[in-house]
Amino acid sequence: MSKYRNNLPQLRDKLFVTDGGLETTLVFHEELALPLFAAFDLLKDEQGIDTLRSYYERYATIARQRGMGFILEAPTWRASRDWAEQLGYDAVTLADANRKAIGLMLEVRETYETSASPMVISGNLGPRGDGYVADTKMSVTQARDYHKQQIETFAQTDADMVSVLTLNYIEEAMGIALAARDNNMPVAISFTVETDGLLPSGDTLAEAIQKTDEATDAYPVYYMINCAHPTHFEHVLNDASGWRERIHGVRANASKRSHAELDESTELDDGNPRELGNHYQQLRQILPNLNVLGGCCGTDHRHVEAICSAVA
Repeated sequence: MSKYRNNLPQLRDKLFVTDGGLETTLVFHEELALPLFAAFDLLKDEQGIDTLRSYYERYATIARQRGMGFILEAPTWRASRDWAEQLGYDAVTLADANRKAIGLMLEVRETYETSASPMVISGNLGPRGDGYVADTKMSVTQARDYHKQQIETFAQTDADMVSVLTLNYIEEAMGIALAARDNNMPVAISFTVETDGLLPSGDTLAEAIQKTDEATDAYPVYYMINCAHPTHFEHVLNDASGWRERIHGVRANASKRSHAELDESTELDDGNPRELGNHYQQLRQILPNLNVLGGCCGTDHRHVEAICSAVA
């Protein structure tokens, strides 16, 4: 039975951290081959499971030492049908992988959670297409149908919630929120933006959040921004409208490069951890409900530690 599904502790004012850039850490620091950026594929053998466990334990330790909560985002960003089929998974083996990912998160929580550091388990989803390019859009109905399989699997586990990272157009967010509602799963929706602060689809963050809320009766428990540097979106947060209050989380990139530049890069740009931490401190002053803090591409434990130091 889920521990926090009906009472998510991050909806209060306590600070929570997440991990950093899982896939970029595995590729550039661990020097692992990661076809399709699919970290869930490591769950197929004990060596891969041990690698993932060590990765999450490092961040769980940071959270516990700081007395902060921790969101255990399962390594399942690519564990949906279209991506998994390219790696040879069918519906049965894919569902098994998603369940195994939640099982690993439960193990980490059992070892590291304390009363001062509650640890929430999140079944993580990713976009059906390229997270950086909004070239093939689904309708709301199509998105609801596509993502329901993975969400249904998570709903049958002890996951406390689901989340989706790196969405680049609104209809997919709506479909995911509705599929989560169909399964009574709390859901956090995270959009990515380009260097101008707009979604790759050209929509504003305000439009994305407001339209998703309108279409789903405000079902998402909160929204996030990920896979962009704070300098890409700080300027769009000056709007004093209520949509900003819906943003509880930021998982920023280490690099100030655009998505196109990151796609073409063969070397890791890990930026400046201390400078990134200072940006989070500024974001906390702009966004009244920002309390879920972590990293995305290029970030690792150094960046998360710097973020914790800056906001503590």
